[in-house]
Amino acid sequence: MYKLTDVTKVVNGITLYQIELTQDCIWGKLGDKGGWIENTSNLSENAWVSGNAQVHGDAQVSGNAQIYGDAQVSGNAWVYGDAWVSGNTRVYGNTRVYGDAWVCGDAQVSGNAQIYGDAQVSGDAWVYGDAQVCGNTKIYGNTMVCGDIWDVSPLQFQGTKHFICEPKKGYIRIGCITKTIDEWLLNFNYIGNENGYTKKEIDEYKLYIDLFDNLRKI
Repeated sequence: MYKLTDVTKVVNGITLYQIELTQDCIWGKLGDKGGWIENTSNLSENAWVSGNAQVHGDAQVSGNAQIYGDAQVSGNAWVYGDAWVSGNTRVYGNTRVYGDAWVCGDAQVSGNAQIYGDAQVSGDAWVYGDAQVCGNTKIYGNTMVCGDIWDVSPLQFQGTKHFICEPKKGYIRIGCITKTIDEWLLNFNYIGNENGYTKKEIDEYKLYIDLFDNLRKI
């Protein structure tokens, strides 16, 4: 369906080749240029790479998957099925993105993470570690998810001062600080003062912490 052209570019010491369609298909017509891959083992079946997107290393894109925009897929990552990876996303490590999953924006997926089903990861979100995001789950904003299986969207929203989310079940991340819910309940006032929160902001974030605490008891 495609071939490597003679058009190359070197990115971080890796030579990438622009690809070209060798037949008409759902991605375009014979002769249309695509994105960039390191070798033919990076792209197989009916999958496609377009725009400025790059696939290299031992990464594989297969099935009907599409990589486009400025996305990068590298390491041992595997994107397959009907998955889409777009925007400025980075998918690397031993990750798997498959099914009808969609990763976009400036999101990152790394470690041993898996994104599948109809899940969406977007914004500046980062899914890593052994986390699994599936079903209709949506991870967005500045959320960081590092463990557990998420088949429903974790609590995540923007407060007055910092983004607040649930990176792992039983934990809360406020700004760049992650602690267990119990630790937050015990130390929220001290942590807020240490990080320049006003009394009004501390009271606001205490309400958020209480919400996380109440939801985990349901």
